[in-house]
Amino acid sequence: MADWQRQIETILQENTSVKSIFDISILLAKNDQILNNLRPAFVKLENDLGISGEEAMTDFKTVAKTFTSDYETNSGFEIEKLTQILDGKQAAIIKKVKSVISRPEFAYETSTNTAVYREKVYEWCKILAAENLGNMAYPKQYGGGENIADYFAIMETLSYHDLSLVIKFGVQFGLWGMSVQSFGTEKHYSKYLKDIGSLQLPGCFAMTETNHGSNVKGMETTATYNHKNQTFTIHTPHEKAQKEYIGNAAVHGQMATVFAKLIIGEIDYGVNAFIVPLRDTNSTILEGITIGDCGLKMGLNGVDNGTIRFDNVVIPKENMLDRFASINEKGEFESPIPSDNRRFFTMLGTLVGGRIGIPRSALAAAKSGLTIAIKYSDKRRQFGPEGGSEVPILNYRIHQRRLLPLLAKTYATHFALQYVTKRFIDKNESEMQEIESLAAGMKAYSTWNTTAVLQECREACGGKGYLSENRIDALKNDTEIYTTFEGDNTVLMQLVAKNRLSEFRKSFGQMDAMGIINYVYESAKTVISEKNPIVTRKTEDAHLMDGEFHLEAFQYREKTILASAAKRLKKLIDSGLEPYDAFNVVQHQMIDVAQAYLERIVLEQFQEAIQTIEDPKSKKILVKLYQLYALSQIEKNKAWYLEDGYMEAVKTKAIRKMVNQLCWEIRPDAVSLVKAFDIPDSCLAAPIAF
Repeated sequence: MADWQRQIETILQENTSVKSIFDISILLAKNDQILNNLRPAFVKLENDLGISGEEAMTDFKTVAKTFTSDYETNSGFEIEKLTQILDGKQAAIIKKVKSVISRPEFAYETSTNTAVYREKVYEWCKILAAENLGNMAYPKQYGGGENIADYFAIMETLSYHDLSLVIKFGVQFGLWGMSVQSFGTEKHYSKYLKDIGSLQLPGCFAMTETNHGSNVKGMETTATYNHKNQTFTIHTPHEKAQKEYIGNAAVHGQMATVFAKLIIGEIDYGVNAFIVPLRDTNSTILEGITIGDCGLKMGLNGVDNGTIRFDNVVIPKENMLDRFASINEKGEFESPIPSDNRRFFTMLGTLVGGRIGIPRSALAAAKSGLTIAIKYSDKRRQFGPEGGSEVPILNYRIHQRRLLPLLAKTYATHFALQYVTKRFIDKNESEMQEIESLAAGMKAYSTWNTTAVLQECREACGGKGYLSENRIDALKNDTEIYTTFEGDNTVLMQLVAKNRLSEFRKSFGQMDAMGIINYVYESAKTVISEKNPIVTRKTEDAHLMDGEFHLEAFQYREKTILASAAKRLKKLIDSGLEPYDAFNVVQHQMIDVAQAYLERIVLEQFQEAIQTIEDPKSKKILVKLYQLYALSQIEKNKAWYLEDGYMEAVKTKAIRKMVNQLCWEIRPDAVSLVKAFDIPDSCLAAPIAF
């Protein structure tokens, strides 16, 4: 400091015109020697004071203008119009359900006591029954609404609320009630349907056994017919043959549709369905019935899953659900379907509705998770340009990459499930095998998507996503089982693949390699000349965004994988391998066959849905979402396209770049796109979403 004083005194002696400290500062700054001598002292002073020179100077700098920080939320379309497009013809029933579940009595149950939670869910079901929502699919003459399309819409809309409610609702009015309607006849309808629809008669759907889940045909519960007494004896031969995971069994169920092997004399006539009483009207368990409680589960703890064992329980003959099989006055087995296999699969085919309800419920859960995560990401600020304010994390490209392709896929799945629902409702006998396969595949596709969506949403919300109050934990836990019930997803995908391979079966004997190649190119509308350096390297924006290019790429992948699996199966069988073993060898390829088929179906239905939209602004944003879905799926499968030579690296890199760009372009509309789901605030409930 003394040295500084001497230098300042020298300056004053040489410059008599100095009038202020500011003048001294100017003169000091002009003297390089003085400045260099002062620098170390000032740096030491800054360090001693805990001030970084660079940080201090940012206060005097102009804030950098960045496009990342300037990007803001807006809406390029009318949210209400997009909601109308999504709801379609079921808009009225969707609005009614949203109104009901927004009532104060539907406030979420926060008690961790399972018994309290189960009773709350049961009370909710009673309210829905009183609103004539449970019996919506039943014939009008039995008190129902005779509208299966509305029933599926009810299931999906309820899934914005508590998923235990959805499953309890589905067990009672779907599995229990629809099994009576599907397998029974007039005498059963008039006796049971009205009480089932009003929840006067709570019941169960008792198919799954401890040792036999997906393999229904292998179940061991028996129903032995006694012609003299006109009765059946229902029996569980050993512990591992008990019915397990049965919803409504542990507490509320009074009756059950029980699947059991029909035994007449010493002959096994295969699996049939029977109505078996479990409890009386006072909820007392009946003689010969043993019921256990599955206890605390990973999720859905508002549903009373239980086990059921039957110890020679006798039921009257009329309790056999006899639409597909019956016993005549002579005590002989009769069926309008002579083939045991065909009869069995016809019975199971009537249950396809469950494989539509579950993926639609999963879809709603994905929509809820995305709504929470995207709305939070639009508000949550983190980091930012030097000297500027923090930036919404949804502005960051990697965050867009995490959420927006999943949003596009969820929109795509919405339209695909609408298509499957319509196919199921308008079905005819010749299409049933295809529809069953399609429903099975979309169940797997939708539920797997929901699992992936909710995991990403949890992570994208950071610590807030881990808090129970923000609901992602409940959504994750409750939908985990969706990949298992109504058929394990991997098993269902094999069913889909076998259906796709069925068109090859007649040709296995004579189809050579060239025949398979021709099949691939003709079916995919792709000619060999397209696999040349020009096409495989084509990267123009117009080409990459073209729907025809997307469809041909998806078709080509589907048909090539299918043909490859067929060729390998043929080779294995020709070499002497049993067909059962051959299918086991190629199981990993079977999953690829099903996945490629489903991706093509979803893409096509997204394309077709867009063509029907009249509102230009809604159409414009949906086209962008469609393009993002298409290109992100191609990007996901880029290794396959590169291996096959359908694309070269320059093209897959261009696709990656275009996916990034589409995410950036969709980002301003992201909040509006989730608002279009129109999820009631009381159902969304997450504080971070408001």
